[in-house]
Amino acid sequence: MSQSKIGFGTAAIGRPHYINIKQVSSGDLPQELTSDSFSLDNFKRKGYEVIQKAYDSGIRYFDAAPGYGMAEDLIAEWIKRTAVSDIEIGTKWGYQYVANFTASPEQHEIKDHSIQNLMSQWNKSQMLLSHLKNYQIHSAGFDTKVLSDSAVLSKLAELKRTKGFEIGITTSGPNQLEVIAHALDIKTEGQPLFDSYQVTYNMLDQSLHEIIPYLRSLNKTVIVKEALANGRIFENEQFPHYQRLYQDLKSIALKYEVGTDAVALRYVMDNIEPNYVLSGASSTFQLEQNLKALSFQLSDQELAQLSLHKKLAIAYWKERKQLPWN
Repeated sequence: MSQSKIGFGTAAIGRPHYINIKQVSSGDLPQELTSDSFSLDNFKRKGYEVIQKAYDSGIRYFDAAPGYGMAEDLIAEWIKRTAVSDIEIGTKWGYQYVANFTASPEQHEIKDHSIQNLMSQWNKSQMLLSHLKNYQIHSAGFDTKVLSDSAVLSKLAELKRTKGFEIGITTSGPNQLEVIAHALDIKTEGQPLFDSYQVTYNMLDQSLHEIIPYLRSLNKTVIVKEALANGRIFENEQFPHYQRLYQDLKSIALKYEVGTDAVALRYVMDNIEPNYVLSGASSTFQLEQNLKALSFQLSDQELAQLSLHKKLAIAYWKERKQLPWN
C-alpha cells in the first residue's frame, strides 16, 4: 500500500469562506456562516475541535498560512493548550486575509509577494517555529516575479540556513508545470533553494503526473492539495459534463463502503504517492469521512478508470476560476 499520509489543511477552519462548490443549502449551514451575526468564538471552538480530532486520528502534518485567517493562531494556541511535541507544520507567506470574518466581504485576500510582506508575515509565523517543517511561497508564479526577486530569494535562503526547515513553494493555475520546472533551477550558494512542493493534483487535473515522481526521486517533499477538485468530484446537477465521473466514483465508493471524498484522496495517494495529501475538512464529520481513505487501496484498473476523466489544465483552471466563495 502507498506510504502517502494524510495531512490536515486549515483553510476551511481558519476563515469562513473558501473557493468551493456548496454541497448543502444555506438553511443547513450554521448561523454564523449565513448572516452578519458571525460568532468568532464559536468558529474558533469548532476549529480547535477539528484540529484535535485530526491529531487524535493520527494526523501529524498540519498546513496553515496567514491567508487562511486565524489558522496559524488556532494551531499555535492549540499547541500551547496540549503541549504536543510530535507534529510538523507547513506554513506560507504571500496572501493577506482581508475579509475580516464578515458574511459577504468585498474582497477575501490580497496576493503580495513583496519582501516587505515576507518580513511581516514571517515575524508572525515564527510562533510556529518549534514545529515548522516547511516554509513556502504561497501560490508562487511568474505573475508577481517572486521567483526572480533577489531580496526574497536571499531572505528565504537565510531562513533555510539559520532555521533548518525546508523552503518550498505552493502552485496553482494552468502553468504549475512550468513554475515547478523553473523553481527547480533556482540555486543559492550553489545549492537548490526549494525542498518542498505543494501542488494541485486530482483526477481532473493530472498535469503534474510525470513531474511528481521526478520530484520524489530528488528527495523533494511533495504535498498535494485540492484532491477533491474544490468539490467538483461530488455529484452536482450544475456540472452535467461530469456525469460519467460521478457514476464511476459512486460505483467505487459503494464497493469500498466509503464516500466519494475518500476515493478521491485514495486516488492521489495510490496514483502518485506524494508525501502527504491534505484533507481540507471543515468539521469533524468531514474529517472522519476523509480518513476512510486509509482503509482501502485502489486497483490498477480502478486507477486507470478514474484517470480517464482528466481535463486539460487550462480548462480545469478556467472552470475553477468561475467557482464562488462559499
